[in-house]
Amino acid sequence: MEKRHEFRMGLRDAIPICLGYLAVSFAFGIQASEAGLSVFQASIMSLANVTSAGQFSALDLICNNGTYAEIALLQLVVNMRYMLMSTALSQKLSSKVGTVSRCLIAYGVTDEIFGLSVTRKGKLHPAYSYGLIICSVFGWVLGTFLGAFAGQIMPQRIISALGLAIYGMFIAIIIPDARESLAVLMVVVCAMVFSTVFTYAPVLREISSGFRIIIVTIVVAAAAAVLSPVNNEEVTDA
Repeated sequence: MEKRHEFRMGLRDAIPICLGYLAVSFAFGIQASEAGLSVFQASIMSLANVTSAGQFSALDLICNNGTYAEIALLQLVVNMRYMLMSTALSQKLSSKVGTVSRCLIAYGVTDEIFGLSVTRKGKLHPAYSYGLIICSVFGWVLGTFLGAFAGQIMPQRIISALGLAIYGMFIAIIIPDARESLAVLMVVVCAMVFSTVFTYAPVLREISSGFRIIIVTIVVAAAAAVLSPVNNEEVTDA
């Protein structure tokens, strides 16, 4: 009974995440269709990754014939935070939870799922996590499927217009935090400047797009960590 209750609670709590993922993954499906992926390929990509930043960045490499090494390293850098989140969540699991269950929970860790899981009082029940993951991943894959399918049948002009939705989404994510935090604003500006330099500078532009993203991400993130570290009071408040 407890497992069923926890599972239903997870499904219920994940409904807002599922609906939000539908919108974002629909935009990804459109982009994936433009990149030449089939509906099946795009859907499997979403099911296997469940990460917006990682999947969108991978599309750029796919379009530019990036190597497997580039894609693997890019995903490691972009999604490294999920390893830290999974490690943190493991502390909320009972010692009786086995390795397989821990790996299944780690598969579904996203920013939103982590936020719900880490704030739940007491120990984290695996059934609750499964409910969160199943509902959220369903929305992510369904949105991708619908977006990729729409990209196959809609006119190119409409597809191009809908493709702009992802840029609007990223702007909507960045602007509020950038207005409240000088550090975030500087990170955004520096990332834009570095990306422009790597795109147009005579020597640097010869570097493949995958390694450009990796280099810019590491350099800017490392500089931000050194120049504007998060103090203990900010961590506690968060």
